[in-house]
Amino acid sequence: MNILRRRKGPPIKPAITQESNSRSLEDEIDVSPPSHIEKPRENKLALQKPIDGPLNQDDKKKKTKKKTPSEPSSSLPHDSDQEGEVVNPTEPPSGSSSSGTTKPAPAALPSPKKGKKLKRSAWGCIDTCCWLIGYVCCLWWMLLVLYKALPSLSEAITGPLPDPPGVKLKSAGFKARHPIVFVPGIVTGGLELWEGQPCADGLFRKRLWGGTFGEVYKRPFCWMEHMALDNVTGMDPPGVRVRSVSGLVAADYFTAGYFVWAVLIENLAKMGYEEKNLHMASYDWRLSFQNTETNNGNKVVAVPHSMGTLYFLHFMKWVESPAPMGGGGGPDWCAKHIKAVMNIAGPLLGVPKAVSGLFSSEAKDIAVARAIAPGVLDSEMFGLQTLQHIMRVTRTWDSTMSMIPKGGDVIWGGLDWSAEEGYRCSQRKDKNDNNQDSSVEQYSDSKDLGPHGKPMAHYGRLVSFGKDVAELASHKIDRRPFQNIRGGLPVSANLSCGDAWTEYHEISWESIQAVAEHKVFTAGNIPDLLRYVAPAMMERGDSQFSHGIADDLNDSKYEHFKYWANPLETRLPNAPDLEVYCMYGVGILTERSYIYKVSPQSDSCRIPFRIDTNAEGNSEGCLKGGVQFVDGDETVPVLSAGFMCAKGWRGRTRFNPSGAATYIREYNHAPPSNLLEGRGTQSGAHVDIMGNFHLIEDILRVAAGESGEELGGDEIHSHIRQWAERVPLKL
Repeated sequence: MNILRRRKGPPIKPAITQESNSRSLEDEIDVSPPSHIEKPRENKLALQKPIDGPLNQDDKKKKTKKKTPSEPSSSLPHDSDQEGEVVNPTEPPSGSSSSGTTKPAPAALPSPKKGKKLKRSAWGCIDTCCWLIGYVCCLWWMLLVLYKALPSLSEAITGPLPDPPGVKLKSAGFKARHPIVFVPGIVTGGLELWEGQPCADGLFRKRLWGGTFGEVYKRPFCWMEHMALDNVTGMDPPGVRVRSVSGLVAADYFTAGYFVWAVLIENLAKMGYEEKNLHMASYDWRLSFQNTETNNGNKVVAVPHSMGTLYFLHFMKWVESPAPMGGGGGPDWCAKHIKAVMNIAGPLLGVPKAVSGLFSSEAKDIAVARAIAPGVLDSEMFGLQTLQHIMRVTRTWDSTMSMIPKGGDVIWGGLDWSAEEGYRCSQRKDKNDNNQDSSVEQYSDSKDLGPHGKPMAHYGRLVSFGKDVAELASHKIDRRPFQNIRGGLPVSANLSCGDAWTEYHEISWESIQAVAEHKVFTAGNIPDLLRYVAPAMMERGDSQFSHGIADDLNDSKYEHFKYWANPLETRLPNAPDLEVYCMYGVGILTERSYIYKVSPQSDSCRIPFRIDTNAEGNSEGCLKGGVQFVDGDETVPVLSAGFMCAKGWRGRTRFNPSGAATYIREYNHAPPSNLLEGRGTQSGAHVDIMGNFHLIEDILRVAAGESGEELGGDEIHSHIRQWAERVPLKL
């Protein structure tokens, strides 16, 4: 007999017949729950039907009895025996009789206990949290197992990895011999706070640059206030002291997982080197070179990277110059203390990237991102104005001006020529190379044509306003002077641009238009352009650096420190036994010149000049997204990295009077074959080359005592020799 539990409630009338009994029971037991109780599921109600005698179909179709507000609603049975009694649905409940006597009804039904629901809900949250923690732990362990298995998995896919150079040379009998000094480049050395403003409370000796960059996200404006230098003195602002991190940790990793010197240091350690004979000459890379301090050491192999090559060139002149301007070491100091200088990816003659960075805070990738999402990088929405803030801060870093292209039109080319003219992105022959007649016919009257019948790239035109201007023959370009136009109100007079002040807000819109109407700028007048649009920055820059070519190096003016970082305005030390290496990657498209456009006048709060990413072309060169490319390491063109070792310093020249030996070591870029190789062991990219096994082996061999000749002399994969011969530099 199926039995149900019923709440104690109003008495049920006694049944007269089985039919009336069934009908009465159906009326009294309301299957619809009260408003405060959840509706039970269908399957539970099905179990409550009697199995002895099913109700007839007419009774099943009847509606349940409607309750009045004053009538207590019956509830569905609960599991507890204290809240109901066992009843037989086919018999009258206990306590009722045929005489109709009933028990008195209770005053009201007790409300359901909310505590139980809250308790169940709390336990549900704890249960969810436990599951979440379990998932995270399982995922962590899975990733750990996968990480441990990656080396074997990589070997299974690509074959066994070659032995690191340190292991290879140690097994061949090489040992640590010469102490080594590392000189990091721009932005790769860590900076920490020693004194700051109230907003930097708690950051004493914490990294502001490098590491996790956590403070950039937590307090970005405070971070910018401490990273920016004084716009007049070029030093830290009053009340702020930011200093370079000391030791090998200063530049072994830029951020977690992104190595700079770490792989080289590890391989040196495998060959026997220790921290006592490895020194990281960290410095505050934001400052001009004369405003930094260095310590002397024993005879070493110096290994500067990127801008560090310019810094070390300045150092070699500084240490031999008399005090107070120099270190007072005497004219033979370098000959006594330096065995070799191994320049890695050195921008010895500057980089075009520095021009676009100072002019519009752009490079190729930023220009593309700016075109895709202009509201993010330079919009006033949310007060971001990202590019404006970047320009405001970076223009206070005097060191960036050391990388403005040096040598003017003689090195970088003019309106009609450049050393790299004829370089092609791909060595594959163009299908239309043999069908040049129509293109010659089309362009011969207005554009200079290259050997393939296409417009010349004109790499010497570092900045061109418009693609047509970049391709026109020079005599067809209508250039208007810009330097004497200073009329009109400054941009800042008519609108407020918030905190994102730049020097563009101090010049008039007429002056901005005058720059664009000048059409073309070469390396010879790029400094004039920057003096016009950023006078305060260039006033400091001109007092610290020079970008020309010396007429007579015996002139006493070249004893001033501002010439020491320019290899065309200073001499190598008088050290005949010194070896100078130019080591850099090739085979990667590298920025060489730019096509610009002017932003609308309505966007006056934005930077008024921007790279024209719509400029694409079928010219002799590699025009993509408003940028012309040549061969290099993605940052430094081959001409800048290799010219001095190929020609300027090769043999006895006025720039190398003692005839110190120079060697070119090029590393052809080979990207990693799969993701498991990380950044690769054969990369030629500007930073990734630091993990190139071939380069590391070369450094270790020299550090162990080998000479450049024993190393194999020059190793060249590019056209640097031909390009160097085209440069009309007087030696």
